[in-house]
Amino acid sequence: MEKVVRSSGHDLEINATELVKSQAHIWNQIFNFINSMSLKCAIQLGIPDAIYSHGKPMILSQLISSLPIHQNKRPDSRLIYRLMRILVNSGFFALEEVVVGETNLLEEGYVLTNASKLLLRDNPLSVTPFLLSMLDPIMTKPWHSISTWLQSDDPTPFATTHGKEFWDYNEYDPRLGNLFNEAMASDARLVTSVVIEKCKSMFEGLESLVDLAGGTGTVAKAIAYAFPHLACTVFDLPHVIADLQGSKNLKFVGGDMFDEIPPADAIFVKWILHDWSDEDCVKLLERCKVAITCKGNKNGKVILVDMVIVEEQNNKDIGHDHHAHDHDHQSYETQLFFDMLMMVLLSGRERKETEWAKLFFDAGFSTYKITPILGVRSLIEVFP
Repeated sequence: MEKVVRSSGHDLEINATELVKSQAHIWNQIFNFINSMSLKCAIQLGIPDAIYSHGKPMILSQLISSLPIHQNKRPDSRLIYRLMRILVNSGFFALEEVVVGETNLLEEGYVLTNASKLLLRDNPLSVTPFLLSMLDPIMTKPWHSISTWLQSDDPTPFATTHGKEFWDYNEYDPRLGNLFNEAMASDARLVTSVVIEKCKSMFEGLESLVDLAGGTGTVAKAIAYAFPHLACTVFDLPHVIADLQGSKNLKFVGGDMFDEIPPADAIFVKWILHDWSDEDCVKLLERCKVAITCKGNKNGKVILVDMVIVEEQNNKDIGHDHHAHDHDHQSYETQLFFDMLMMVLLSGRERKETEWAKLFFDAGFSTYKITPILGVRSLIEVFP
């Protein structure tokens, strides 16, 4: 019989095995940040690029000699070994045996995984700018203020911490603003490559498109290049698009999306609505509806790239695919992370399908179609 550990209070009896399992679960949650900070360190040292440039499995001594670390740290090979061990464990690098020198001895060398390939500096689909933006101290500090914020009248934990709302702070601190713009541009390149490859039919029959809050135009440039017949407009705040030059079928227009949106057959809205409250989303969608119907166009639509939260089923069917369950759990957890991110930085949130539908119908749209092809995000077409 296993000993039951008793504690004062009701229903606090836990057997010894469950007690240590529960402690380990708590520890893993406490130290979750170590995974992300170790990864940030690897990016700042250029570890993925060093391994990629090496061209074959890279043993520890070769990796250490290639990194910009202090000469006093080089003799202790276990420092980088320990960093790499946790990054191998979290799936960013893998180990492969490689023949070293003339002795033909086999040693373990580090190789990239699919995840670390997305962190290479010169990869056009690199996620590195997003990582460096989200893990910047300005962005991580508000997480310490959630409980303080909940006991205050402040709009967000970000405002509680920094005395300014997120968008105002980006204007106030150009370094953070540039980091964030680069993060959004890197994500836009990845998403657009998938959308153009898998959803060409979505752009058929369209003659004009507005990329709403399109920043420096990463999405619109790719769409304009892929569909030369399509007149593309990047619409954002005047200071965001200042000095940006258009091309043949691409132009930049400054304005406030809450006032008026330029007319077009389609309004492309990538990862914008999750930043805003329900009330603001309905206002924006109403402006979008006016923009796609003001010329009597009955075939117009709004194309959204955003998350649709699908809550996990607690009951598992017999014969359930555990790999699929693990993937579903990971995707769901990612969506919950982003939902909390929206709460901490802005006044927005991630939404379930029923919540999206309410926004669309409240804004006067008649129907919508969801295509889940972007990992944790979906492509949503909304029709007037």
